[in-house]
Amino acid sequence: MGDKEEKRSATYDLRSWLERVDGTGQLRHVTGASAEQEIGDAADLLQHTEGAPAVLFDDIPGYQKGYRVLVNGLGTVDRMALAINAPLGLTKLQLSDVWRERILGSDPLAATRVTDGPVMENVRRGDDVDVTVFPAPLWHPGDGGRYLGTGSYDVTRDPDDGWVNVGTYRVMVHDARRLGYYISPGKHGRIHRQKYFERAERCPVVMVFGSHPLLFLAASNEIPYGLTEYDWVGGILGEPVPTIEGPITGLPFPANAEIVVEGYASTEEVLPEGPFGEWTGYYASGEREEPVLHVEAVYHRSDPIILGCPPGRPPDELGRYRAPLRSALLYEEIAKAGVPDVVACWQHEAGGSRMFTVVSIRQRYPGHAHQVLHVASQCHTGAYAGKYVVVVDEDIDPSNLEEVIWAVCTRSDPATSIDFVRRAWSTPLDPRLTPEQRAAGDFTNSRALIDATRPWEWRDQFPPVNVPPMNQRRAALDRWSYLLQ
Repeated sequence: MGDKEEKRSATYDLRSWLERVDGTGQLRHVTGASAEQEIGDAADLLQHTEGAPAVLFDDIPGYQKGYRVLVNGLGTVDRMALAINAPLGLTKLQLSDVWRERILGSDPLAATRVTDGPVMENVRRGDDVDVTVFPAPLWHPGDGGRYLGTGSYDVTRDPDDGWVNVGTYRVMVHDARRLGYYISPGKHGRIHRQKYFERAERCPVVMVFGSHPLLFLAASNEIPYGLTEYDWVGGILGEPVPTIEGPITGLPFPANAEIVVEGYASTEEVLPEGPFGEWTGYYASGEREEPVLHVEAVYHRSDPIILGCPPGRPPDELGRYRAPLRSALLYEEIAKAGVPDVVACWQHEAGGSRMFTVVSIRQRYPGHAHQVLHVASQCHTGAYAGKYVVVVDEDIDPSNLEEVIWAVCTRSDPATSIDFVRRAWSTPLDPRLTPEQRAAGDFTNSRALIDATRPWEWRDQFPPVNVPPMNQRRAALDRWSYLLQ
């Protein structure tokens, strides 16, 4: 690549981001931990300890020195902020506001095509392909195999209109040239794959195991249908993502990715996939026959880094890195639906940033709160696998679970403040699906919509709170913060 391309590409480099993380003192290096248990155990400990560092594992027994695994990379607000060049020291709600400002203030910027990049330092094709050389950990004790893909994403193209989608789906290692991958019904990558299968064609797929974390964040969140995540990321950072056209599939992948595989999936080859400990904190999806990606080419940087983001029992790393962006996306979808005076949104980490959603509003008219509840429960960001949606007044911080529960306990009446939506979009990963639902392929659930606002009709007569107003509390924090240290 030329100098101009190299300078531009560095923005999307996992290693340059890690250097910045290291500069904040939030990166640790560990050698000698096993992929069979120790890396998974450490990841579980780290992601369930708020403020824990990112850890880079090297010298993994049984694997080539320099073949590394990163865990808990996005476990703090500061490390997420570094991924989008935001200031350090933000609260999680402030980071969500930055996300919202970036989304509002940017237009998609098409990815550029380059002919070479660091990911092409090592190329293996055909019979030389062996994905087992990479240290794929056993992340949870009950997993059915090693999962190379947790902080990864798959690239597919819609055969109808050519739209390229980048989505995160788990990837299991079967053997040297076969990878199993599960996609929940309704996800964009599954829709693409099914279109190929309905035509009796193979589905071309690229899988990326390690790249700039912003690309992973885009892949694992609800970017609007029809918009390519590369272009969305380019708009957020203000410069195009440099991509290489895959020689096998023609699908684009980042020039600075750590590890990339190309191949095809078909209905001809399926193997048992799972079980895998999923983001709900359960082995809910079991084991089943799933399509296999037959790998035809592998590209990787020298001394590659696998981005490991295994799901665990919430709140975990997954919930922490998804909540700020997903909450910002939810805010925009509610606003675009024409709902006024939304103050803030939060999709809580304890619900995997999906199952417990809170929206604070400044009430303007009768029915305003219920309008918010229904829109938030069924818009794209809120629809998949949700359970509870709560609307609160503007004096409640939706990201503060204690404040939210206080509002539920004091401003709602169980018999009159809760509505339900039935047969909403869920997932086989939902542990509450009944055996009968699973047998019938009925992957739907209900939603509880909880109005925890002061009732509109007599809001002016509602007892006043004994808490200083928000601006007074903020001033007190500035004045007296030294007492908390």
